[in-house]
Amino acid sequence: MTVTLGPLSTDAPALTVDAPPAPVVRTRRRMRPGVLAAGAYLILLVLAAAWPAALAPGDPLAADPLGVLSRPSAAHWFGTDHLGRDVWTRVVHGAGHSLTIGLAATAIAVTGGVLLGLLAGLAHRVADEALSRTFDAVSAFPLLLLALLFIAVAGPGTVSLIVAIGIATLPHHARVVRGQTLLVRRATYVEQAVTFGLSRPRLVLRHVLPNVVGPVPVLAVIGLGEAILVAAGLSFLGMGPQPPSPEWGTMLSEGRNYLQVAWWISILPGLAVTATVVSLTVVGRHWQARFDGRRR
Repeated sequence: MTVTLGPLSTDAPALTVDAPPAPVVRTRRRMRPGVLAAGAYLILLVLAAAWPAALAPGDPLAADPLGVLSRPSAAHWFGTDHLGRDVWTRVVHGAGHSLTIGLAATAIAVTGGVLLGLLAGLAHRVADEALSRTFDAVSAFPLLLLALLFIAVAGPGTVSLIVAIGIATLPHHARVVRGQTLLVRRATYVEQAVTFGLSRPRLVLRHVLPNVVGPVPVLAVIGLGEAILVAAGLSFLGMGPQPPSPEWGTMLSEGRNYLQVAWWISILPGLAVTATVVSLTVVGRHWQARFDGRRR
């Protein structure tokens, strides 16, 4: 910034002074209440999965024939089901089952997606084209349909459910990693490393891999919610954990025949699934906005 002062007399020239730039005031925006609420719910969810006895000390499998289909009350916050089991206790203990399935399926998708995405981005053009078209073809099918096809071949069960969801969501991660790899491999520092004779494994581990996995954690958080939702849907169809497991989808399936007389058996586990998916999506989108350098 330049300031020009008038002459002190008629014979003196004007004086020009470079003034210091104005200080930049940075305002820190507060986190939105929705993001805070979603984060608080996820903390509660992790606590329920890691230490369910702290929130519900009862036995989720304990039946009470005298308390069948009891309405929500002070004794039973979420009521009881058709066998007299406390629904609140089952929902809390079911968080561990649903979260474990989602995390395991997401781990398979992320690990396989990173490896195949790197392979496609670094391979010859023919191999890259073949892998890319495979990713596109698999992604064209609905996630639930792909998981159902795999379970139809492998059979129902928790392990089949985890592997089916992991394989069905793998192409999305692979496509993102492939795109990042194509950008990084053309970077100047990678070309210089090749010029200096750096071996291909060291080049990939030191220069390519650390720079392509940036978006992966954000996608994993959002994908975790999707995996939990699909797992609940498949469990509702009888493809996942079987009764009397307190998994949320299984609880939805058990309570569907009692909706007219005991809505709480299915509605409350369904609300738990919905809150989990929404919270993970909100936190993931907020994290993505910060990663992209934006504020929402």
